[in-house]
Amino acid sequence: MNKVTPFLMFNDQLEAAIEFYTATFPNSEVRSVARTGEDGPIASAEFVVGGQVFMGYNGGPYFSFSEGVSLYVDCADQDEVDEYWDKLVEAGATPTQCGWIKDPFGLSWQIVPRRFTELIRDSDPRKVKAVMEAMMTMVKLDVAELERAYDEA
Repeated sequence: MNKVTPFLMFNDQLEAAIEFYTATFPNSEVRSVARTGEDGPIASAEFVVGGQVFMGYNGGPYFSFSEGVSLYVDCADQDEVDEYWDKLVEAGATPTQCGWIKDPFGLSWQIVPRRFTELIRDSDPRKVKAVMEAMMTMVKLDVAELERAYDEA
């Protein structure tokens, strides 16, 4: 186990969340589960999503996720952004803004093309501002539009 591991508290959807996350992202697996009773639902689990280890627990309705914590997905290009976005939407996720989307379990994800990060690291503050302003108008991030804003600044 890693020294520090994110611990996610679900109401009662841990098993469904693990199934979706591990099917959606490569380099994912379930490492261990503890069930309530021999055939009962999963109470807790250790699992890997996209190479990141997580612990999860069905803690009941006392806990809920907020946008204060989100999972950042580094996407190589627009095709990868579209792939993950579409999988999340098909599963019942709710798009919000600026590349953020809330999955059906309440966890927020940032689906971000690597090109966005490259553009906002530019040394020209006018170009960075133009890219940020363009991003603020988007729901799903659009690489072509971000590059257009950059080029026109």
